[in-house]
Amino acid sequence: PTMAHSKALLVLENFIGGKFVPCSSYIDSYNPSTGDVYCRVPDSGKEEVEAAVKAAKDAFPIWSSKSPLERSQILNKLADLIEHDLEAFAQAESKDQGKTITFARTVDIPRAVHNFRFFASSILHHVTECTEMPAMGCVHYTSRAPVGVAGLISPWNLPLYLLTWKIAPAIACGNTVVAKPSEMTSVTAWMMCKLLEKAGVPAGVVNVVFGTGAKAGEALVCHPDVPLISFTGSTLTAQRITEKSAPHCKRLSLELGGKNPAIIFDDADLSQCIPTTVRSSFANQGEICLCTSRIFVQRGIYSEFVKRFVAEAKKWKTGNPSDPTIDVGALISKEHLEKVRSYVKKAQTEGARVLCGEGVDPLALPPDNQKGYFMLPTVIAEVKDESCCMQEEIFGPVTCVVAFDTEEEVIQRANSVKYGLAATVWSGNVGRVHRVAHRLQSGLVWTNCWLVRDLNLPFGGMKASGIGREGAKDSYEFFTEVKTITIKH
Repeated sequence: PTMAHSKALLVLENFIGGKFVPCSSYIDSYNPSTGDVYCRVPDSGKEEVEAAVKAAKDAFPIWSSKSPLERSQILNKLADLIEHDLEAFAQAESKDQGKTITFARTVDIPRAVHNFRFFASSILHHVTECTEMPAMGCVHYTSRAPVGVAGLISPWNLPLYLLTWKIAPAIACGNTVVAKPSEMTSVTAWMMCKLLEKAGVPAGVVNVVFGTGAKAGEALVCHPDVPLISFTGSTLTAQRITEKSAPHCKRLSLELGGKNPAIIFDDADLSQCIPTTVRSSFANQGEICLCTSRIFVQRGIYSEFVKRFVAEAKKWKTGNPSDPTIDVGALISKEHLEKVRSYVKKAQTEGARVLCGEGVDPLALPPDNQKGYFMLPTVIAEVKDESCCMQEEIFGPVTCVVAFDTEEEVIQRANSVKYGLAATVWSGNVGRVHRVAHRLQSGLVWTNCWLVRDLNLPFGGMKASGIGREGAKDSYEFFTEVKTITIKH
């Protein structure tokens, strides 16, 4: 861009060793709701990662020797500062990601604040183990210590929410971090960096390097002085991370995709089930790893369910994300929108029926949003289980509805994908709810609700949906090294 043009753009800088550092080259970041470039993001590589890792290593001795209480107070202060600027963060997240301002205000930013408060509290309540062997005159106990520099790589769908879900436990446990947010959604991470010093986070404890996965992410994963990598993103990228980190024997936490089923039995309360399943299918434009993309409905209620579900989906308004009455914002990028649309086309060529949304209903957008990356909530019926639409993660506002007959059959079909992150079960029969929940290959099962989270409990998936879990105890175990000490007396 010309100088005059670039003046109007927001230009981000890396945050290394407590200072903002310019980068030698930059990449464009788009506003998904208009299709315009609105921000320049550093295109970091080996050099920048090297500087950030050095800063993190240098800060480690002082930070790790602070008491949990001291770290807890700093995390709480950071939470207060983000909360104080909640509206500015929400506006930035909505503009940068395309999500609705309502979702950013009520979900993303409050959860980022809560992540810091939650780990500020949980760090004070962990206890280590002790056992005695009187016959041997020995006592054994465990002690836990921070590991070192943690590499944290977060995705573009819930930018600050998922970045803080990693930073908070990592630094609460006494590690220092080098974080790499998605190059498509880096603004709120950069805004958070501006608050770190005021919160009392010492220089070098949190470093943020912006750039692509192929350059900045790879440099971080391959760095010999980064023993831990926590990654949320695609299964494909995770395979690459696993290969690259293997020679260094790194500890990995990988939270990956999902192809999440909702199983709706004929005794389900449809007045609850339908609005919740519309939300679980289309919230955040369907760009949440926990979204429902396969809906199995028992045959007796199938036609009623489909009729009511489609009617409800059609009520969701798509448009300018900054309009508080809008339900569906823009998808993250032009490429992603094309990919999501291609799945709908594929389903049609296979003989499936698109009941509403893409290609069926007109999409009316305000003049300023004509070039944005928008798509209507789309419901597809009569899809075969082996179709790519039922097997692969689409990650957009698209869900498939199919009928089933028996409990046994639907469990088999729900489990017949490579993923196993989340599932929802709708039924009024308590025995059935427990039976089905136990047999689903899924790290999370919600029954008669969706996305009700207790951060104390493990979060993560089975099969290709990931390795490891996150949560109070799980994150603590991941971000600390355990030692067993035996004393003979």
